[in-house]
Amino acid sequence: MTRYTDAIDQSLQRLHDEGRYRTFIDIERRQGQFPHAEWTRPDGSRKEITVWCGNDYLGMGQHPEVLAAMHQALDATGAGSGGTRNISGTTVWHRRLEAELADLHRKEAALVFTSAYIANDATLSTLRTIFPGLIIYSDALNHASMIEGVRRGGGEKRIFRHNDVAHLRELLSRDDPAAPKLIAFESIYSMDGDFGPIRDICDLAEEFDALTYIDEVHAVGMYGPRGAGVAERDGQMHRIDIINGTLAKAYGVFGGYIAASARMVDAVRSYAPGFIFTTSLPPAVAAGAAASVRFLKGEGGQALRVQHQTQARILKTRLKGMGLPIIDHGSHIVPVHVGNPVHCKMLSDMLLEDHGIYVQPINFPTVPRGTERLRFTPSPVHGPQEIDRLVRAMDALWAQCALNRAEAVA
Repeated sequence: MTRYTDAIDQSLQRLHDEGRYRTFIDIERRQGQFPHAEWTRPDGSRKEITVWCGNDYLGMGQHPEVLAAMHQALDATGAGSGGTRNISGTTVWHRRLEAELADLHRKEAALVFTSAYIANDATLSTLRTIFPGLIIYSDALNHASMIEGVRRGGGEKRIFRHNDVAHLRELLSRDDPAAPKLIAFESIYSMDGDFGPIRDICDLAEEFDALTYIDEVHAVGMYGPRGAGVAERDGQMHRIDIINGTLAKAYGVFGGYIAASARMVDAVRSYAPGFIFTTSLPPAVAAGAAASVRFLKGEGGQALRVQHQTQARILKTRLKGMGLPIIDHGSHIVPVHVGNPVHCKMLSDMLLEDHGIYVQPINFPTVPRGTERLRFTPSPVHGPQEIDRLVRAMDALWAQCALNRAEAVA
């Protein structure tokens, strides 16, 4: 076994040597006090911290209506679903959630998976079974789950340069007009916070008779009049054939889904191994997610969305004012470019230990080498005091570490 343990040790050491070994931070969220939490250090001591890198973008993970719905379902049905969706794991709670999601996206149907990663992987890998000879055109910066789904499905694929509609047109024009086609892209790319050109891609899809597949994971709940995402905000949702979303970010619960025509959903449901052979979400989780989706469709949700964008603008403006290299594409995501994995990890550690601010370093392979960053995700409940504390800490550490200050990165 020595050669195997040696190989494991060497592979882990490479990560340490490159400064990109990832560590878990043990935190305990406190109901009603988000974004504040408690960090348990490796020595067992505890420290009050503020979470600045969470994906519970709107704080819905602790919303009273969500918790009440989960308690009700838990008391009514117990903990687990008891099976896959095909074998005893479909309940009234799953049906209600899928009805809420279909209504959210103005589609005929929706299908819930255990995560948005699985929803992307299972759906994209299955589409070639449904459409033999399908050519998939995938944005170069698509999420790993989309890349994996395209890869596992086999068949022809084309990678177009990120958000480069001209390059996409060039690729589409080269292929047989009779071949089935699908364009897969995202509405918000989470590492830079930039938007996909939805309208232009839909125009190309119509011109070349291609299906459209959009990942709205970092947008559902937060954009559009009812929180259906950027496609809703831009009036393009009706032009998208398959919408992928998550219940684990702005909705604050767990799970993923697709929304599409009833025929499309039925076909994916019937063929995708990632759906067929996976135990369904616990009913309490489905109930909480449905309550969150329902709440964020209404006026309360719109108020949270406005507050969310306001807090993001305030933080970006203040960090830019200090000359920090912000990547700003107008979304709610606030990346600060560091450009070195060792420095990025060091800044993260110092923010946590010295200032009680928790933000994870983002290193390769999540982002390309040389683009390492700290990625802040402000929420409506990050108030003036939390923002002040973060801004002062970043200013002090940037000076202490003698890092360059620069104009904002667009």
